[in-house]
Parts: sequence; structure tokens; C-alpha cells
Amino acid sequence: MVREFKFKGYTPEQLQSLSIENLLPLLNARQRRSLDKRVGTYMNDEKRKLREKIKLARDGKLKGAIRTHIRDMIILPDMIGLTINVHNGKEFAAVAIRPEMVGHYLGEYAITNKRVQHGAPGVGASRSSLYVPLK
Repeated sequence: MVREFKFKGYTPEQLQSLSIENLLPLLNARQRRSLDKRVGTYMNDEKRKLREKIKLARDGKLKGAIRTHIRDMIILPDMIGLTINVHNGKEFAAVAIRPEMVGHYLGEYAITNKRVQHGAPGVGASRSSLYVPLK
């Protein structure tokens, strides 16, 4: 039997029907403080434009994917089900928003660094490699 996901007792459908004021007590302190100040510093023009794009995508009026550089946007319930391409410093990483992601930041899901894979040392890299034949 598959267990249904609930965010602090609310199903994803119930979360989507909540207003931001009713959602605030359910979030962690850092997100709550950021969204409390949304009128001032949090909701700048870039985030406001992204919210408008999300509403258009939800209504089906937006063609193409949503691309953004805004990594500090808090994932809200109205984003569930969308795919947002978040810039990681080099390229846009596709982030499919699931109910478990509510309250987290977009940047948490677009990793900015890759695992380092070192190759073999080249000629002259160390004292002993000077005397190694090339063939």
C-alpha cells in the first residue's frame, strides 16, 4: 500500500487551497520570516515576475518551460506539478516540483558543483614522472 504524502497534516490539494497567510504557520522559521517581509524586500521584481509566469503556466497560457536565475525563491504549494529550469551557474537544471519540496528553496535542487574526477598525472607532474618513458 502506497503511503499518501502529507505536509504537516495537509494533503497537496488542501495545501494548494490555502492562502499564504494560512500557510505561514506551517513553514520553518527562516521561510516564515522571508515570506512575512514579502511586501518589502522578499518579493522583488524578479520574484514577482516569476510568480506571474507560474500562474500563467498553471493556467496553461505559457508556452515553453519556465527558466529562472532565482535560486532563493521558496517553493509554495501553487508550484506543485510544474517543471522549472533553475540556473546552477553554468546551465539550467530542470527541477520538477513535488509536494515534498514545499517550504524549500529552488536552489537546493539545482546543484552548483560536480564531483571532481582527477585524471592521471602528466609528464613533469612529479620528480619520478620525469624518468618514466612516454611509450
